[in-house]
Amino acid sequence: MKVLAAMSGGVDSSVAAARAVDAGHEVVGVHLALSRAGGTLRAGSRGCCTIEDAMDARRVADALGIPFYVWDFSERFRLDVVDDFIAEYEQGRTPNPCLRCNEKIKFAALLDKAIDLGFDQVVTGHYAHIIDREDGVRELHRASEEAKDQSYVLGVLTEQQLAYCAFPLGETPSKELVREEARERGFVTASKPDSYDICFIPDGDTKTWLGGHIPMRPGAIVDRDGEQLGEHDGAVGFTIGQRKGLKLGRPAADGKPRFVLGTDPESNTVVVGPKEALAIGEIAGQRWTWAGAKPEADRFRCEVQIRAHGETVPGECVIRAAETATRPDATEAGIEIAVRVDEALLGVAPGQTAVIYAGTRVVGQFTIDRAVSQLDLDEAREPQADSVVTYSAA
Repeated sequence: MKVLAAMSGGVDSSVAAARAVDAGHEVVGVHLALSRAGGTLRAGSRGCCTIEDAMDARRVADALGIPFYVWDFSERFRLDVVDDFIAEYEQGRTPNPCLRCNEKIKFAALLDKAIDLGFDQVVTGHYAHIIDREDGVRELHRASEEAKDQSYVLGVLTEQQLAYCAFPLGETPSKELVREEARERGFVTASKPDSYDICFIPDGDTKTWLGGHIPMRPGAIVDRDGEQLGEHDGAVGFTIGQRKGLKLGRPAADGKPRFVLGTDPESNTVVVGPKEALAIGEIAGQRWTWAGAKPEADRFRCEVQIRAHGETVPGECVIRAAETATRPDATEAGIEIAVRVDEALLGVAPGQTAVIYAGTRVVGQFTIDRAVSQLDLDEAREPQADSVVTYSAA
């Protein structure tokens, strides 16, 4: 089998490539160059896809005796990840750039090029597990080591993309075993720290970085009823759940502190309210994908996760008629995916990704457009019945 090993320059992708070689495949290593300008990607132990990472990946490829190339995806990365990150914040949403990179770069641009070049499979160092069912359907599952599980950031993969993916580390019991294997193989990446945070924000200061790309406009801070309580210098600088730095003109009638509940880009307002309003009872979105087979029912029990290393919360997923106007990039006009949770979610922001699970299996994911507080659900005198429709997207 002709295999393309995506080599980030870290220990995980190094060992994944080595295992592909051990399996007897014809392996070619490739590193993705995501920026042409020095200093625009975070270097050192906190980064990924830097020049030093490319050099480390090449050293590992040389040790394995496999061909190695660097592919320039910098323009695609700028358009699909960096510019998208800015645009989402301008719309009052909170995106996950690492997940978007998986969706648009590592498992779209990279995979498409690999297929065009005749590769049968793309191997990465992600911690996730693929199961092939007897009926031929591939399922994406959590990794054996729950602490390192990366199935959340792979939730954007479609059934067609999963057909070409392999994750050799998915059943490895611990990360230390991966490092030990790398040391035994003599890889320079064996003790290299993990990368984290946003790679294209060199100093890690997201607020300041956004301020250099999005004009900050003064506006009003209002309560849930629209009454103005104060002013802000720029709505982009606020995060859901923030309490400090609000500079409100007067205390709440009940004397309790108020927290940021959201921002409205059209009115340039920051909405604040009681802590109880941060508890979210339902999330919904119009942009989704299914990982493997589509759900057989329009309503089913599930678990949902809204952060890469967050807890899953049980709930009910429903495919229904959208309750808001169709967004331009909706998967199917007039349809949305919604999950009403059994236990309230905290710190939910539009733009986040909700990954739907059934046990260890990843069912699919959607981008959160709306988050309905549990207070609003409880206060509704006669909750409207969900308008359930038959899902018919190809």
